[in-house]
Amino acid sequence: MNDRLRAIDLARAAGVSVQQVRNYVEAGLLPPVERTASGYRIFTSAHAEALATAREVAAGHGWPTARVVMPAVHAGDLEAALAALDASHARLDRERRELAAVHEALGTILAAHTTLSAPTASPANAPQGTRIGQVARSVGVRPPVLRLWETHGLLKPDREPSTGYRNYSRAELDTARVIALLRRGNHPLATINAVVNELRSTSNPDRVLDELTNRARELHRSSLRRLKASAVLHAYLRYLGQAA
Repeated sequence: MNDRLRAIDLARAAGVSVQQVRNYVEAGLLPPVERTASGYRIFTSAHAEALATAREVAAGHGWPTARVVMPAVHAGDLEAALAALDASHARLDRERRELAAVHEALGTILAAHTTLSAPTASPANAPQGTRIGQVARSVGVRPPVLRLWETHGLLKPDREPSTGYRNYSRAELDTARVIALLRRGNHPLATINAVVNELRSTSNPDRVLDELTNRARELHRSSLRRLKASAVLHAYLRYLGQAA
């Protein structure tokens, strides 16, 4: 553990620059570094272990988490390090649950054969833009509900310049129908907002479903990266004598 290494040796082994190694030391990602009488930094195999661990933790949890975990470990504050890791896992779990909720909501739309771009029946003799009362009757809700959805960013009606009245295009009428469908399925507004945003960008639920599938695969890969990072960190803690 007292074998000496040069900064260039650490940098080459990790594929980083010497300046990055120095930055890691200053950020606490590596243990404190002693200096020779002439002022040169003294690195050891402990720093090599720390550098490999820090980069693995960053690959699994991201650099913001690594910048909390590694300094806490080197300060002997294992509780703080574990808390940061728990928070990272919680974020992944929350994203997974949100993705599942959006996927379920989209399934509701697909089951009802509803899309934002598909032609829908407008109220009889309705103009190109439809007023809020007509939309409310068509969708089966009251006008205040439509205004609430607008407040949450779910609907984006135009405004008539002369009167300021809301004017709903065909696309917004379709969007209102999608929202009403999901609300009847008790989906929360946050989930509906995510679905509507996805549908606005593609106008195709099948494409959104493909994107959700890709996100689920990425979450799976993220879980595996976190698992690997945890294994490497545990080995480092054992190396330091902080874990059995």
